[in-house]
Amino acid sequence: HRRFDYRPKTDPYCQARYTFCPTGSAIPVMKEEDVIEVYRLQAPVWEFKYGDLLGHLKIMHDAVGFKSSLTGKNYTMEWYELFQLGNCTFPHLRPGMDAPFWCNQGAACFYEGIDYAHWKENGTLVLVTTISGAMFNEMAKWVKYDNETGIYYETWTVQASPDKQSVVWFDSYECSKFILRTYQKLADLGAVFKKIQTNYTSIILFSGEPVYLGNETSIFGPLGNKTLAAAIRDFYYPFKPHRTIGEFFVDLLKIIDRVILNRQFYLFYNLEYWFLPMKFPYVKIIYEEVPLPIGSKTSFGV
Repeated sequence: HRRFDYRPKTDPYCQARYTFCPTGSAIPVMKEEDVIEVYRLQAPVWEFKYGDLLGHLKIMHDAVGFKSSLTGKNYTMEWYELFQLGNCTFPHLRPGMDAPFWCNQGAACFYEGIDYAHWKENGTLVLVTTISGAMFNEMAKWVKYDNETGIYYETWTVQASPDKQSVVWFDSYECSKFILRTYQKLADLGAVFKKIQTNYTSIILFSGEPVYLGNETSIFGPLGNKTLAAAIRDFYYPFKPHRTIGEFFVDLLKIIDRVILNRQFYLFYNLEYWFLPMKFPYVKIIYEEVPLPIGSKTSFGV
């Protein structure tokens, strides 16, 4: 996943149904001698609206919690889409614009407090390590860097087969990946994690070797490939938001025809388009273990 030099301003066309990070705050500077508990937080996606419904499908959202021993204050940190998942996964086809229009930024959100009911009722709230205030402050500097340079949400992992040793063509870039990067940073700073099982959700597409198609300019620009441009727009059209159940089922049949029967998928990744020759089982949601990390330094002062 590519790093960028800066985060671009979002276009006013991109609108979120739910405000991104409504109670967000700056990450505080902790006293170096503070002892801070670090919690693994996980709950079903959209738990606030649908309860445990998506939890039964193991579609989970991840975050990390902190508790300061000196102040007693709790904090939550997570990373998610600025304009909800659908906008990050598929583009808008806007009238008068040849190229698909993406509202696919993601960002970190930090706020005071841990909603214990939210994380505990249908999910996970468990202590994973303890760090010093000095380590927390170093992590905060890294979060700023990570947030300013890793700016686009990517829903899909793309790999060659369901086999665990399979080639991964593209890796996802979503909430769980941010938490895994955060844990690794803390481990590198000296955090020693408990030996507990930690599982994360991945949505995987299965594909033969991807074919590079080009970027927005080379495909949709004045000298672009009009046939390819039309094919990409046609592929994304059935994924639009639907006004009626009938519309949804008609477009669902088109998606099945294109992705499964004709084995085609167009992926937008790092601002470039790729063609995926799809393979059985085509798409799968997995909930697999990723162990807590082992650091490259010895723990200091914890």
